[in-house]
Amino acid sequence: MAYADQQMSTRRIVAIGIVALLHAALGYAFITGLAYNVIKKMPTVLETFDVQEAKPPEEEPPPPPPPEPEAAPPPVAPPPEVQVQTLAPPPPVVMTVPKAPVIAPAPVITPPAPPAKPRVAQAASPRGNRASWITTDDYPGSAQRAGEQGTTAISVQIDENGRVTSCNVTGSSGSPTLDDATCKLYQRRARFKPAEDAEGNKIASTYSDRVRWQLPRD
Repeated sequence: MAYADQQMSTRRIVAIGIVALLHAALGYAFITGLAYNVIKKMPTVLETFDVQEAKPPEEEPPPPPPPEPEAAPPPVAPPPEVQVQTLAPPPPVVMTVPKAPVIAPAPVITPPAPPAKPRVAQAASPRGNRASWITTDDYPGSAQRAGEQGTTAISVQIDENGRVTSCNVTGSSGSPTLDDATCKLYQRRARFKPAEDAEGNKIASTYSDRVRWQLPRD
């Protein structure tokens, strides 16, 4: 078996070599025949002609350079964060104002109250004829000529001796002349038994009266 395989491979190699030689011969014949035909066709006389130097093509101006792209602005870095250190406010200054000394008000000295009037146990009473103190003859002439008349009310102050010390008009007659004459005549002529307290002591008191002034008839 081994001998048969070796014989078959020798034959295969010889066949491949023959095929290769045939291909090489055919290629050579083809190339040489083609060259012969080309040489045969070339003319025997070579024609001469002037070769003009070709003008170089006009150079077109170079295109303008493309615009340079605008450079982006440089990035602006944010400002550094400033840390402000705030100082605590100073403590409030408390100013103590010394209090003014309290001045005690001066004591108010009130005068002693007047002694209470003794209580009248018995009122003062006129002495003598009260109608004789003021008569028609005492009528003031000016008031009579003016036709003045009316009633004057009075209040008189009587001391411990029964005398009139003061006189006040409490109701006018309408005539100042008649009112003034009434008080003057009372102080001059009136006499009283003074008032007494519960123990029988004579005391000052007041007395009220009314005097009617009427024009005398002819």
